[in-house]
Amino acid sequence: MQASNTSPSTLLSVIAPDMREVDLFIRQRLDSGVPLIGQVSRYIITAGGKRLRPTLLLLVSGALGFTGPERFTLAAVVEFIHTATLLHDDVVDDSSLRRGNATANITFGNPASVLVGDFLYSRAFQMMVDVGSMRVMSVLSEATTVISEGEVLQLMNMHNADLDEEGYLHVIRSKTAKLFEASARVGAILAGASPEIETACAHYGQALGTAFQVIDDVLDYTGDAALMGKNLGDDLREGKATLPLIAAMQRGNAEQREVVKLAIENGDVDAIEQVVAIVRATGALDVARKAASDEAARAIAAAEQLPDSPHRTCLIQLAAQLLDRQT
Repeated sequence: MQASNTSPSTLLSVIAPDMREVDLFIRQRLDSGVPLIGQVSRYIITAGGKRLRPTLLLLVSGALGFTGPERFTLAAVVEFIHTATLLHDDVVDDSSLRRGNATANITFGNPASVLVGDFLYSRAFQMMVDVGSMRVMSVLSEATTVISEGEVLQLMNMHNADLDEEGYLHVIRSKTAKLFEASARVGAILAGASPEIETACAHYGQALGTAFQVIDDVLDYTGDAALMGKNLGDDLREGKATLPLIAAMQRGNAEQREVVKLAIENGDVDAIEQVVAIVRATGALDVARKAASDEAARAIAAAEQLPDSPHRTCLIQLAAQLLDRQT
Protein backbone atom coordinates (compact mmCIF):
# COMPACT_ATOMS: atom_id res chain seq x y z
CA MET A 1 0.00 0.00 0.00
CA GLN A 2 1.44 3.35 -1.03
CA ALA A 3 0.99 6.22 1.37
CA SER A 4 0.22 9.67 0.04
CA ASN A 5 3.03 12.23 0.08
CA THR A 6 0.55 14.85 1.25
CA SER A 7 1.48 16.20 4.68
CA PRO A 8 -1.04 15.64 7.50
CA SER A 9 -1.66 19.40 7.85
CA THR A 10 -2.41 19.73 4.12
CA LEU A 11 -4.45 16.55 4.16
CA LEU A 12 -6.73 17.82 6.92
CA SER A 13 -6.99 21.42 5.67
CA VAL A 14 -10.48 20.54 4.43
CA ILE A 15 -11.72 20.42 8.05
CA ALA A 16 -9.40 23.05 9.55
CA PRO A 17 -12.20 25.63 10.05
CA ASP A 18 -14.39 22.94 11.62
CA MET A 19 -11.60 21.87 13.96
CA ARG A 20 -11.12 25.46 15.11
CA GLU A 21 -14.80 25.52 16.04
CA VAL A 22 -14.38 22.26 17.94
CA ASP A 23 -11.35 23.60 19.83
CA LEU A 24 -13.32 26.70 20.80
CA PHE A 25 -16.21 24.54 21.98
CA ILE A 26 -13.83 22.37 24.01
CA ARG A 27 -12.37 25.39 25.78
CA GLN A 28 -15.84 26.72 26.59
CA ARG A 29 -17.10 23.42 27.98
CA LEU A 30 -14.05 22.91 30.19
CA ASP A 31 -15.21 25.79 32.35
CA SER A 32 -16.08 24.74 35.90
CA GLY A 33 -16.59 26.42 39.22
CA VAL A 34 -13.80 24.21 40.55
CA PRO A 35 -10.46 25.65 39.34
CA LEU A 36 -8.52 22.38 39.56
CA ILE A 37 -10.90 20.72 37.08
CA GLY A 38 -10.16 23.29 34.41
CA GLN A 39 -6.46 23.26 35.22
CA VAL A 40 -6.04 19.49 34.85
CA SER A 41 -8.36 19.24 31.85
CA ARG A 42 -6.58 21.99 29.94
CA TYR A 43 -3.20 20.51 30.83
CA ILE A 44 -3.91 17.29 28.97
CA ILE A 45 -6.30 18.53 26.25
CA THR A 46 -3.92 21.29 25.12
CA ALA A 47 -0.84 19.05 25.23
CA GLY A 48 -0.68 18.45 21.49
CA GLY A 49 -2.96 15.47 20.92
CA LYS A 50 -3.75 14.35 17.38
CA ARG A 51 -7.52 14.92 17.69
CA LEU A 52 -8.04 11.81 15.54
CA ARG A 53 -11.47 10.90 16.88
CA PRO A 54 -12.99 14.36 16.31
CA THR A 55 -11.27 14.34 12.93
CA LEU A 56 -13.06 11.14 11.94
CA LEU A 57 -16.43 12.49 13.01
CA LEU A 58 -15.91 15.71 11.04
CA LEU A 59 -14.59 13.95 7.94
CA VAL A 60 -17.45 11.45 7.84
CA SER A 61 -20.01 14.20 8.44
CA GLY A 62 -18.47 16.23 5.63
CA ALA A 63 -18.24 13.27 3.26
CA LEU A 64 -21.97 12.66 3.75
CA GLY A 65 -22.96 16.32 3.43
CA PHE A 66 -23.88 17.13 7.05
CA THR A 67 -23.02 20.71 8.08
CA GLY A 68 -25.11 21.19 11.24
CA PRO A 69 -23.56 22.58 14.47
CA GLU A 70 -24.19 19.27 16.24
CA ARG A 71 -21.01 17.97 14.64
CA PHE A 72 -18.95 20.41 16.70
CA THR A 73 -20.64 19.39 19.94
CA LEU A 74 -20.17 15.67 19.31
CA ALA A 75 -16.60 16.06 18.06
CA ALA A 76 -15.86 17.70 21.42
CA VAL A 77 -17.72 14.89 23.18
CA VAL A 78 -15.53 12.17 21.68
CA GLU A 79 -12.41 14.16 22.55
CA PHE A 80 -13.61 14.50 26.15
CA ILE A 81 -14.27 10.76 26.37
CA HIS A 82 -10.82 10.04 24.93
CA THR A 83 -9.15 12.47 27.35
CA ALA A 84 -10.94 10.88 30.30
CA THR A 85 -9.58 7.48 29.28
CA LEU A 86 -6.05 8.93 29.04
CA LEU A 87 -6.27 10.37 32.55
CA HIS A 88 -7.43 7.03 33.95
CA ASP A 89 -4.95 5.00 31.83
CA ASP A 90 -1.95 6.94 33.06
CA VAL A 91 -2.95 6.34 36.67
CA VAL A 92 -3.50 2.61 36.10
CA ASP A 93 -0.26 2.25 34.13
CA ASP A 94 1.73 4.54 36.47
CA SER A 95 2.91 6.42 33.37
CA SER A 96 5.19 9.43 33.73
CA LEU A 97 5.38 10.84 30.20
CA ARG A 98 2.78 11.58 27.52
CA ARG A 99 3.21 13.74 24.40
CA GLY A 100 6.59 14.85 25.69
CA ASN A 101 5.24 16.21 28.97
CA ALA A 102 4.86 14.86 32.47
CA THR A 103 1.53 13.05 32.76
CA ALA A 104 -1.30 14.69 34.69
CA ASN A 105 -0.99 12.10 37.47
CA ILE A 106 2.66 13.03 37.95
CA THR A 107 1.89 16.76 37.85
CA PHE A 108 -1.33 16.87 39.87
CA GLY A 109 -1.45 13.48 41.59
CA ASN A 110 -3.51 10.34 41.06
CA PRO A 111 -6.68 11.47 42.90
CA ALA A 112 -6.99 14.66 40.82
CA SER A 113 -6.41 12.75 37.57
CA VAL A 114 -9.07 10.14 38.34
CA LEU A 115 -11.65 12.66 39.51
CA VAL A 116 -11.12 15.05 36.60
CA GLY A 117 -11.40 12.05 34.27
CA ASP A 118 -14.77 11.37 35.90
CA PHE A 119 -15.75 15.02 35.34
CA LEU A 120 -14.89 14.79 31.64
CA TYR A 121 -17.02 11.65 31.24
CA SER A 122 -19.92 13.41 32.99
CA ARG A 123 -19.53 16.59 30.94
CA ALA A 124 -19.43 14.51 27.75
CA PHE A 125 -22.77 12.90 28.57
CA GLN A 126 -24.23 16.28 29.52
CA MET A 127 -23.25 17.55 26.05
CA MET A 128 -24.74 14.47 24.39
CA VAL A 129 -28.08 15.24 26.03
CA ASP A 130 -27.90 18.77 24.56
CA VAL A 131 -27.82 17.26 21.05
CA GLY A 132 -31.02 15.35 21.75
CA SER A 133 -30.39 12.22 19.69
CA MET A 134 -31.16 8.96 21.46
CA ARG A 135 -29.37 7.05 18.70
CA VAL A 136 -26.16 9.02 19.22
CA MET A 137 -26.42 8.57 22.98
CA SER A 138 -26.90 4.83 22.51
CA VAL A 139 -23.80 4.54 20.31
CA LEU A 140 -21.55 6.61 22.56
CA SER A 141 -22.76 5.10 25.83
CA GLU A 142 -22.19 1.62 24.40
CA ALA A 143 -18.73 2.70 23.28
CA THR A 144 -17.76 3.92 26.76
CA THR A 145 -18.93 0.60 28.22
CA VAL A 146 -16.86 -1.40 25.73
CA ILE A 147 -13.82 0.84 26.34
CA SER A 148 -14.11 0.21 30.09
CA GLU A 149 -14.37 -3.53 29.46
CA GLY A 150 -11.27 -3.31 27.27
CA GLU A 151 -9.38 -1.53 30.05
CA VAL A 152 -10.29 -4.28 32.50
CA LEU A 153 -9.37 -6.98 29.97
CA GLN A 154 -5.99 -5.35 29.49
CA LEU A 155 -5.50 -5.18 33.26
CA MET A 156 -6.37 -8.88 33.57
CA ASN A 157 -3.82 -9.71 30.86
CA MET A 158 -0.94 -7.74 32.34
CA HIS A 159 2.13 -10.01 32.58
CA ASN A 160 0.24 -12.75 30.70
CA ALA A 161 2.75 -14.21 28.25
CA ASP A 162 0.14 -16.69 27.01
CA LEU A 163 -2.04 -14.01 25.39
CA ASP A 164 -2.49 -14.86 21.70
CA GLU A 165 -3.15 -12.60 18.70
CA GLU A 166 -6.91 -13.11 18.91
CA GLY A 167 -6.94 -12.05 22.56
CA TYR A 168 -4.69 -9.08 21.81
CA LEU A 169 -6.96 -7.89 18.99
CA HIS A 170 -10.01 -8.24 21.23
CA VAL A 171 -8.39 -5.95 23.79
CA ILE A 172 -7.31 -3.22 21.36
CA ARG A 173 -10.58 -3.28 19.43
CA SER A 174 -12.36 -2.70 22.73
CA LYS A 175 -9.93 -0.30 24.37
CA THR A 176 -8.76 1.79 21.41
CA ALA A 177 -10.64 1.07 18.19
CA LYS A 178 -14.14 1.29 19.71
CA LEU A 179 -14.06 5.08 20.05
CA PHE A 180 -12.72 5.43 16.49
CA GLU A 181 -15.61 3.25 15.35
CA ALA A 182 -18.16 5.23 17.35
CA SER A 183 -16.82 8.58 16.12
CA ALA A 184 -17.18 7.55 12.48
CA ARG A 185 -20.60 6.01 13.09
CA VAL A 186 -21.87 9.16 14.81
CA GLY A 187 -20.83 11.22 11.78
CA ALA A 188 -22.95 8.93 9.61
CA ILE A 189 -25.90 9.09 12.03
CA LEU A 190 -25.83 12.90 12.00
CA ALA A 191 -25.96 12.81 8.20
CA GLY A 192 -28.94 10.44 8.18
CA ALA A 193 -26.95 7.87 6.21
CA SER A 194 -28.40 4.55 5.08
CA PRO A 195 -27.73 1.51 7.29
CA GLU A 196 -25.22 0.26 4.71
CA ILE A 197 -23.22 3.49 4.66
CA GLU A 198 -23.39 3.80 8.45
CA THR A 199 -21.97 0.27 8.75
CA ALA A 200 -19.21 1.11 6.25
CA CYS A 201 -18.27 4.16 8.34
CA ALA A 202 -18.20 2.07 11.51
CA HIS A 203 -15.99 -0.52 9.79
CA TYR A 204 -13.67 2.26 8.66
CA GLY A 205 -13.32 3.58 12.19
CA GLN A 206 -12.71 0.17 13.72
CA ALA A 207 -10.10 -0.77 11.12
CA LEU A 208 -8.33 2.59 11.40
CA GLY A 209 -8.29 2.41 15.20
CA THR A 210 -6.94 -1.13 15.14
CA ALA A 211 -4.17 -0.20 12.69
CA PHE A 212 -3.34 2.87 14.79
CA GLN A 213 -2.88 0.80 17.95
CA VAL A 214 -0.83 -1.92 16.24
CA ILE A 215 1.55 0.71 14.85
CA ASP A 216 1.67 2.34 18.30
CA ASP A 217 2.75 -1.01 19.73
CA VAL A 218 5.40 -1.38 17.03
CA LEU A 219 6.77 2.07 17.83
CA ASP A 220 7.29 1.05 21.45
CA TYR A 221 10.16 -1.11 20.14
CA THR A 222 11.33 0.94 17.16
CA GLY A 223 10.37 4.57 17.75
CA ASP A 224 12.27 7.67 18.77
CA ALA A 225 11.41 8.63 22.35
CA ALA A 226 11.94 12.34 21.63
CA LEU A 227 9.60 12.24 18.63
CA MET A 228 6.98 10.09 20.33
CA GLY A 229 6.94 12.02 23.58
CA LYS A 230 6.76 8.86 25.67
CA ASN A 231 9.17 6.45 27.28
CA LEU A 232 10.09 3.58 24.98
CA GLY A 233 9.71 0.18 26.61
CA ASP A 234 6.71 1.27 28.69
CA ASP A 235 4.62 -1.59 27.28
CA LEU A 236 7.21 -4.10 28.46
CA ARG A 237 7.49 -2.45 31.88
CA GLU A 238 3.72 -2.75 32.24
CA GLY A 239 3.80 -6.40 31.20
CA LYS A 240 1.74 -5.89 28.04
CA ALA A 241 1.93 -8.75 25.55
CA THR A 242 1.53 -6.68 22.39
CA LEU A 243 1.61 -8.05 18.84
CA PRO A 244 5.39 -7.62 18.31
CA LEU A 245 6.04 -9.75 21.41
CA ILE A 246 3.35 -12.30 20.57
CA ALA A 247 4.78 -12.71 17.06
CA ALA A 248 8.33 -12.95 18.41
CA MET A 249 7.33 -15.80 20.72
CA GLN A 250 5.51 -17.57 17.89
CA ARG A 251 8.46 -17.28 15.51
CA GLY A 252 11.44 -17.52 17.87
CA ASN A 253 13.38 -20.53 19.08
CA ALA A 254 12.97 -21.93 22.59
CA GLU A 255 15.65 -19.67 24.07
CA GLN A 256 14.20 -16.54 22.46
CA ARG A 257 10.67 -17.43 23.57
CA GLU A 258 11.85 -17.86 27.14
CA VAL A 259 13.58 -14.46 27.19
CA VAL A 260 10.46 -12.68 25.92
CA LYS A 261 8.15 -14.69 28.17
CA LEU A 262 10.11 -13.83 31.30
CA ALA A 263 10.37 -10.17 30.30
CA ILE A 264 6.57 -9.96 29.98
CA GLU A 265 5.89 -11.85 33.19
CA ASN A 266 8.36 -9.76 35.19
CA GLY A 267 7.89 -6.40 33.44
CA ASP A 268 11.64 -6.45 32.98
CA VAL A 269 12.46 -3.21 31.18
CA ASP A 270 16.16 -3.92 31.76
CA ALA A 271 15.79 -6.66 29.15
CA ILE A 272 14.50 -4.19 26.54
CA GLU A 273 17.62 -4.29 24.34
CA GLN A 274 17.62 -8.09 24.30
CA VAL A 275 13.88 -8.21 23.60
CA VAL A 276 14.17 -5.65 20.79
CA ALA A 277 16.94 -7.73 19.22
CA ILE A 278 14.70 -10.82 19.35
CA VAL A 279 11.71 -8.94 17.97
CA ARG A 280 13.82 -7.79 15.03
CA ALA A 281 15.60 -11.09 14.45
CA THR A 282 12.37 -13.10 14.32
CA GLY A 283 10.66 -10.78 11.85
CA ALA A 284 7.98 -9.96 14.42
CA LEU A 285 7.92 -6.30 13.41
CA ASP A 286 7.09 -7.30 9.83
CA VAL A 287 4.24 -9.47 11.14
CA ALA A 288 2.84 -6.54 13.13
CA ARG A 289 3.25 -4.07 10.28
CA LYS A 290 1.49 -6.52 7.93
CA ALA A 291 -1.41 -6.76 10.39
CA ALA A 292 -1.62 -2.95 10.49
CA SER A 293 -1.41 -2.78 6.69
CA ASP A 294 -4.28 -5.25 6.37
CA GLU A 295 -6.41 -3.15 8.72
CA ALA A 296 -5.54 0.05 6.83
CA ALA A 297 -6.57 -1.65 3.57
CA ARG A 298 -9.86 -2.66 5.21
CA ALA A 299 -10.42 0.95 6.25
CA ILE A 300 -9.74 2.19 2.72
CA ALA A 301 -12.16 -0.34 1.23
CA ALA A 302 -14.85 0.87 3.64
CA ALA A 303 -14.20 4.56 2.88
CA GLU A 304 -14.46 3.90 -0.85
CA GLN A 305 -18.15 3.11 -0.32
CA LEU A 306 -18.79 6.79 0.53
CA PRO A 307 -19.64 9.39 -2.16
CA ASP A 308 -16.60 10.88 -3.88
CA SER A 309 -15.54 14.12 -2.18
CA PRO A 310 -12.46 15.83 -0.68
CA HIS A 311 -13.56 14.50 2.71
CA ARG A 312 -13.61 10.91 1.43
CA THR A 313 -10.18 11.44 -0.12
CA CYS A 314 -8.91 12.56 3.28
CA LEU A 315 -10.33 9.45 4.95
CA ILE A 316 -8.56 7.24 2.42
CA GLN A 317 -5.25 9.08 2.67
CA LEU A 318 -5.44 9.12 6.48
CA ALA A 319 -5.53 5.31 6.47
CA ALA A 320 -2.74 5.06 3.89
CA GLN A 321 -0.46 7.43 5.84
CA LEU A 322 -1.03 5.67 9.14
CA LEU A 323 1.66 3.09 8.38
CA ASP A 324 4.30 5.83 8.16
CA ARG A 325 3.56 7.46 11.51
CA GLN A 326 6.46 8.05 13.84
CA THR A 327 4.60 9.54 16.82
